[in-house]
Amino acid sequence: MNYRKLGKTGFNISEVSLGTWQVGGRWGEPFNEVNAARIINKAIDQGVNFIDTADVYSNGESEAVVAKVVKSRSEEIYIATKCGRQIQPHTNEGYTPEKLISYVEASLKNMKLETLDLLQLHCPPTEVYRRPEIFETFDKLKEQGKIRNLGVSVEMVDEALMAMLYPNVTTVQVIFNLFRLKPSEKFFAAAKENDCGIIVRVPLASGLLTGKMSKGTQFGVDDHRHFNRNGEAFDKGETFSGVNFDLGLEAVEELKQLFAGQEPLAAWALRWVLMFPEVSTVIPGASKPEQVDSNIKASGLPALSEEQMQGVRQVYDRYIKPSVHQLW
Repeated sequence: MNYRKLGKTGFNISEVSLGTWQVGGRWGEPFNEVNAARIINKAIDQGVNFIDTADVYSNGESEAVVAKVVKSRSEEIYIATKCGRQIQPHTNEGYTPEKLISYVEASLKNMKLETLDLLQLHCPPTEVYRRPEIFETFDKLKEQGKIRNLGVSVEMVDEALMAMLYPNVTTVQVIFNLFRLKPSEKFFAAAKENDCGIIVRVPLASGLLTGKMSKGTQFGVDDHRHFNRNGEAFDKGETFSGVNFDLGLEAVEELKQLFAGQEPLAAWALRWVLMFPEVSTVIPGASKPEQVDSNIKASGLPALSEEQMQGVRQVYDRYIKPSVHQLW
């Protein structure tokens, strides 16, 4: 495992870490604490020292099991969680300092912690980024010793740029993958200038970039890949990175040829993300321990060639860019 600096936090974290949106099992299935603990322990065994969760993942069960496992280990493991998505309807008006403080305190209680290593706003509406009082709230929480750092998880590049105008924002979590190239154009340079850590989520485009899906692939009714194709429940960019499923399958076939070899496409998709030095870490998820092993392989793969990097751009320009690029 290789390690990179997480911006102004000063944390030295694993370049391949663990996201826990579906860590308790497959999408739509009941949370399985035993399975979740196996996955988290497997990741730590492989050198992962940064785990990302959120208060809404499995109604707090993800947070709880992450903290429980971390406390059972001797290694120093950094936990990042998020708040804000409990606000329903999820509007700018719903964001108040009082609510956010209550969410932070609830996470601390749920995880039986005194301090959170990193607390991130969970994809708030764009208008929230224009409200200094929201960001000042976390300075007070830091003074009280309840959080060490503030970060944001964003949907759009413009939101990332707005967030970094606040000096206390130490990290930005963003969707970046073979089907979502826009962040690398302007945001990455700005993050480097601001010493802001970049956490890459949805690196496999909800599994589309594993290369294992086909037109016949079926998803359970409680799986967001079934019910959120057009953003019915939340931003559609979180599902297949907003890419039309059938079009994505066509692009994946070309990517398979570009990365033909012994390792699966998923590993190369993660290695591609790590080609960008501005990225602090990538946080693929896992619903079973074996997937952790597959994800970790990316850290040991050789660098992509210039031909491969150009090939990715060509596939993106041909299949993905016209319908996706301007949206996020």
